[in-house]
Amino acid sequence: MKLRINRVFGSQLLAIMRKCGYSPPKNPRGEINFTRRLGSYDYPHFHVYIYENEKDTVFNLHLDQKKPSYGTHTAHSGDYDSVEVRREAERLQYILQRIK
Repeated sequence: MKLRINRVFGSQLLAIMRKCGYSPPKNPRGEINFTRRLGSYDYPHFHVYIYENEKDTVFNLHLDQKKPSYGTHTAHSGDYDSVEVRREAERLQYILQRIK
């Protein structure tokens, strides 16, 4: 699910995402992304990729149900438009729009 906020956060992004309960990845791969665990285990967790341009920020949010697998199995099991993802997008939007 994509969420667009009409502002650029820039260098504040890490602190802002931490306020929202998200952590940076353990092994960053160049893309700006964060996760928010739903319990004491690594999965399930919300996963958001963030893209900024000169006028707004786009959050591409999904819910990872389990660790990605490879080989003959599905590589990814993410929910992109479930009720949980929509609620999390609403929660993020509420917080992000109130940040000064």
